[in-house]
Amino acid sequence: MINKLPNSIEATTTLLAGQGYVADRPLATLTYLALTLKRPIFLEGEAGVGKTELAKVVANGLGRDLIRLQCYEGLDTSNAVYEWNFAAQMLSMNSDAKNTDIYSEKFLIKRALLKAVEAHESGPPVLLIDEIDRTDAPFEAFLLEALSDYQVTVPELGVIKAAEPPIVILTSNRTREVHDALKRRCLYHWVDYPDFAREMEILAARVPHAAKALRTEVVEFVQRLRSENLFKSPGLAETLDWAKCLVALDVVAVSPEIITDTIGAVLKYQDDITKITGGPATRILDQIKQDMRAFQ
Repeated sequence: MINKLPNSIEATTTLLAGQGYVADRPLATLTYLALTLKRPIFLEGEAGVGKTELAKVVANGLGRDLIRLQCYEGLDTSNAVYEWNFAAQMLSMNSDAKNTDIYSEKFLIKRALLKAVEAHESGPPVLLIDEIDRTDAPFEAFLLEALSDYQVTVPELGVIKAAEPPIVILTSNRTREVHDALKRRCLYHWVDYPDFAREMEILAARVPHAAKALRTEVVEFVQRLRSENLFKSPGLAETLDWAKCLVALDVVAVSPEIITDTIGAVLKYQDDITKITGGPATRILDQIKQDMRAFQ
């Protein structure tokens, strides 16, 4: 189902919430402005805080196609824009050398950026350029040019320009600084870890089968883990994964034993796991229970 663009910040918040995405007002405002002004969004923040998810829920909420370009070191135009199907070209030349145009569109393998500027029945697609910080400077410069005019050039076919700009969302985990020139083309937002209230709201929306008491313990524990001296603090994605694991195990309350059994859903580095399991986990749980009793 194709939906109209939201006409207010409140409508944008409702659109995202309808897909289970609980956005704070600054992010909802930025998303509304990006959709209205047809500007790219640049989301920066730690891994697992919901940057990539925003592109997915915008696409689902608007009924648009989602085109994802996963970035990595060495990414070039053949993997991001297009390449020619060399094997098919050769076969065609051998079978019908006189009448075959080997540089026609039927031999073109379209990649994410070329697909994004083409016409789509559902309207301009959502183009997710994920983890742009993993690419190198030459590709970043190429992307800057492509996003300026929303067009790409295939030398054998000419310039292919979007009739209407796609909805572009770039994400960065800040493994390196992205050039200011690219950021200036975008509306920027730092996506931080959610506070307790918003993380509870997100968990209720995404894992509704978890009892409120269990959700409270999960969020409290994860929130306190983020204040520990860990190599990689757990993100929102880990909170959701852990809650789903506990529900699958029919857990009604978090315990040191449960933490030991399921810690791999929360922490992804062995040094962090060793640091938390056992005594530290018990200490954190005791603090949570003490604080909850005092609050009651």
